[in-house]
This record gives sequence, structure tokens and C-alpha cells, in this order.
Amino acid sequence: MELSNKTIVLGITGSIAAVRCVELARELRRKGASVIAVMSKAATEIIHPNAMEFATNNPVITGITGRVEHVALCAKADYPGVVGADLLLIAPATANTIGKMAQGIDDTSVTTFATTAIGAGVPVVVVPAMHGAMYSNPFVKGNIDALKDAGITFVGPYMDEGKAKMAEERDIILQVERILSGGQLKGKNVLITSGATAESIDPIRILTNRASGRTGHELALEAYRRGASVTIVHNGRLEVGTVADGNENENYIHEVFVESADEMFDGVMTELEQGCDVFISAAAISDYTLKRVDTKIRSGKGELSITLKPTRKLLDAVKTTYPNLTIVGFKAETGIDNNELIRIGQVFKKRLGLNVVVANEVGSGGIGEAENEVFIIDDGVEHVSGNKYTIACAILDAVEGIIKH
Repeated sequence: MELSNKTIVLGITGSIAAVRCVELARELRRKGASVIAVMSKAATEIIHPNAMEFATNNPVITGITGRVEHVALCAKADYPGVVGADLLLIAPATANTIGKMAQGIDDTSVTTFATTAIGAGVPVVVVPAMHGAMYSNPFVKGNIDALKDAGITFVGPYMDEGKAKMAEERDIILQVERILSGGQLKGKNVLITSGATAESIDPIRILTNRASGRTGHELALEAYRRGASVTIVHNGRLEVGTVADGNENENYIHEVFVESADEMFDGVMTELEQGCDVFISAAAISDYTLKRVDTKIRSGKGELSITLKPTRKLLDAVKTTYPNLTIVGFKAETGIDNNELIRIGQVFKKRLGLNVVVANEVGSGGIGEAENEVFIIDDGVEHVSGNKYTIACAILDAVEGIIKH
């Protein structure tokens, strides 16, 4: 999701993590957002306002003046020439600021913005950063819980070297995008398979394919941005954030790690039992497997023969077990023209009763690469080419169209 036409107020408080706000602001702007920095006095003693003016390309607010900046930006008021904020992002947020927010105290420019935004219903995202002992303080925890109960989103922190460190920029921006997306898939459970599977020959060697998992990863991230609860079953890692105690953040994407086609099959069927609205089978699952040898096959013995046997067909099993589930399948072919590719995709869609098929010819590229060219087949045919993010967005647009009808 792009953040074009979105205005984000970035509240910066007196944590040493404030030095990371230059890059955070730049990343938000790369996504298309307009960013306005608000700094507490303590923050200005760590990073100069000039740095944030450079990063945002906007004047920096370091105190409340007769322009009543907090009202103009965060009270949904109609001020000539002032575009109201779509979201208040407080990063980093100290224990002091979090405590004041929880009690409605507004004695800094940032807490004044927070009190106003909360009262006006403007979305607020808080990114804590402090010493680990402070974060473990039960009163600080209580303040965080109170703010969460009020509907405020927290991102991170993650624990490292005894410190509760500010979340990574990618995690912060992902949550901002989710809140500002409009939530087209809010309330939907989306299950995605991704990447290659691998069949063990012996403890060292495997049979696999060239799939990178980029499309599945982009699908998972974009479905999450659009408000869905997302699970991805794959042989990889998304590396999105975790909470400070090391447990998976319930608001983030749930990852199930598998290697073989059998593990993929069992993992998907187990997840489907938990409830699912949309299943996207983007993984390149091995069609054949073999009996694994328990010890390394030694080299230097000349030719080696192995016997392959078919794996279980995941899409067939899912469609049989869950006939009313919205399902997206992928069909990869080589050495055929586009007309034949579309025909094969349509036959595949009809045979399995799928809602959408994504067909692509991978003999000339696409698999394992950053860009691809696909045909999205539902009631019609859409040709999409570009990076995997662009393709993921087009696939999810098709899914949304099916869900709406």
C-alpha cells in the first residue's frame, strides 16, 4: 500500500532512539506520506530540529503557539490551509510520555498532540523505547495496557542488550499502512502458502525448485496491510516484528515453517481447521518425493538412481474438504504462448472449481526473480506484469471482488 495523500504527525520524545527518526521519516515519505514532526524539549536535546526539518521537508513543531497546531492537525478542525493528520505516530515513546498519555497529561508538545488526537478519534500508533527495567515496571505495563484498551496501537519494542529497543522501520510502517488502508479485508482469515518445498535425499542433499517465495511474502504483507488476519505456511521467514518477551505478536502475521510437500500438506490442513475465509496456494510444492536415506550417500561411486513417487495434491484435498472456501491457485507452465497458458489456466480453474487462478509461463523468467508476468483468471482474464508487490496487489484486488459479491 502506498501512503500517498496521507498526512502523518511524527511525535518524537526524549529517547536516544530519536536519532532513528530521520530515516523513519524518510521511509514514510518514500511511501508517499506527508510527514510533520513534533518534538518534545527533551527530544530536541538528542536530535536537532533542523535534522527533522530536512527529513520531513516541513517546519518542525517544538512547542504549541497561537496557531494551536495540535487542534489544527489532530482535532479534525477546519483550518484554512491546514491539512488534518490521518494518524499520529509517536516514535520513540518514552515511559514518561506513555504514562502521561494514559493519564491525559499534556505538558509537552507531543503529549498535547496525543491528548487531542485521542479525544478526536485520530488513530494513534505508539512505538516504545526505554531501558528494559523500565519496560518491565508493572506501572508502565499498566499504562500500556490502558492505552491499548483505548484502541491505541503499539509496535514493539524488541529486547536486546537489556533494553526495550524501538521497533524496526519496516514494522512501524507496516502497522501504519494497516491502519490507513481502509481495512478491505478486515475480519477475514487469509491462509497463504509460499516458496519452494524440498524433498530430502539424505541428511545433506535435497530436491527442490527455483521458487523464491517473494510472491507469497508480498501476498502475506499486503493482505495484512488490508486488515486481514494472515497465516503463511512456508520454508522461509518474513522477519516482521515480535513483542519484547520474544513471543509472536498476535497482531502480526502468523508463520508456520515447513520443508517438504508432506509437511506443507499437513500444515495447511491443520491451519484450515482453525477457520479460514481465503486460501491462496502460492507455493511451488514438489510434485514428487522419494524415500530418504538416513546416512549421507557417499560420492565417487558413479551413477546413482533414485525412485520418485507422487506427492499428495494439496489443492484437490482443500477443495474437497472445504468446498465453499474462496481459493486462489497458481499454474506455472513452460514453452507455451499466452493463449495456450490462459486456456490451461481456465481448464485448471474449472476442474478444481477454484475462484481464481494465477497462470504464468516461467520458462523465460519469473520464477525466483524480482519481477514476473502473470494472467489472473477469474470471470475474466487480467494481464499483470511488474514486481511481485504489484502482482500481489492485483491478486488481492481479485479476491476482494469475489468476497464483495
